[in-house]
Amino acid sequence: MPASEKTALAAPLAPAAPPDPRVEALVTDLIGRVADKWTLLVLEELEDHKVLRFTELARLVPGISQKMLTQTLRAMERDGLVDRKVHPVIPPKVEYRLTGLGQGLGEAFCGVWQWAEANLEKVEGARSAFDARV
Repeated sequence: MPASEKTALAAPLAPAAPPDPRVEALVTDLIGRVADKWTLLVLEELEDHKVLRFTELARLVPGISQKMLTQTLRAMERDGLVDRKVHPVIPPKVEYRLTGLGQGLGEAFCGVWQWAEANLEKVEGARSAFDARV
């Protein structure tokens, strides 16, 4: 190996720039929000159905209360993940759809689903082994 390559390999890596505190705060906030099971379930249903009314979402997300669905949708709308469209009719018709940001977040978390599918039996085995010891 030429000396110039050895020198390049031996040179220490430049220290990484400190992370932007705004990015750190956003990641922490989004992890907290997406780790909330309701957000993930609403995200999944909107991804599958494209546009849903409130009552349809409530029916498709088992166990979610009206209050929790309202809070979840408001938080997702505030973060720019969901678009809420109110149609001026009586009774009011409100529809929800994912924005580009919401679709991108869904794609990012798709890897978690793929990991879960690939490792389901290993995790179940580990849990069973643990439970048998405890």
